[in-house]
Amino acid sequence: MKKRPAVFFDRDGVLNLDRGYLYKQEELEWMPGAIDAIKMLNDQGYFVFVVTNQSGIARGFFEEEDVYALHSYMAEEVEKRHGLIHSFYFCPHHPEGITEKYAKVCTCRKPLPGLIEQACREWPVDLSASFLIGDMPRDIEAAKGAGIPGYLFPEGNLYDFVQDILKNR
Repeated sequence: MKKRPAVFFDRDGVLNLDRGYLYKQEELEWMPGAIDAIKMLNDQGYFVFVVTNQSGIARGFFEEEDVYALHSYMAEEVEKRHGLIHSFYFCPHHPEGITEKYAKVCTCRKPLPGLIEQACREWPVDLSASFLIGDMPRDIEAAKGAGIPGYLFPEGNLYDFVQDILKNR
C-alpha cells in the first residue's frame, strides 16, 4: 500500500464538545464542521486517525468496551455522511488510576507520542506530510515527539480550521 499523509485528531474538544469523561453515545455532540472536515480530508487522500487519552477507564468511570462502543458509533455517524475515520487509538492509563490494570505510567499517554507511533506502525503513513490537531498543549507535545506539526484548535468550526491549515501547508 502506498504511503499517504495522515491527520491525527484528538477527540474531546476537537471532534466533539468536551463534556468530561464522555463514553455514552447519547451525550456525544459533534464539534461544528467536524464530520465535514473528516470528509474533506478523506477526499484529499489523508488517513484520518483519532488519538485520545481516556483516563476515565483507569479512574473507574467506564470500561474499555464503552470506549470501543462510542468509537464504533462515531465511525458509523461519519460513514453516514460518506466520510471515514481509518482507526481510533486511545490510552486507558493514568498513573493515579484506581483500576490496577490501568494505573501505570505508559508510553501511549499524551504528551508522549505512542498513539501516533502505533498508527504509523499499522498504516502506511507519510509522516513528512502529516499533522495533528488537538486542543491541549499535551496534544501538541505528542505531535512534536512524533516529528509532525501540531495545531491547537481553539473551538469553533473544525472544517474552517482544517481548511486554513491545508491552505497554509
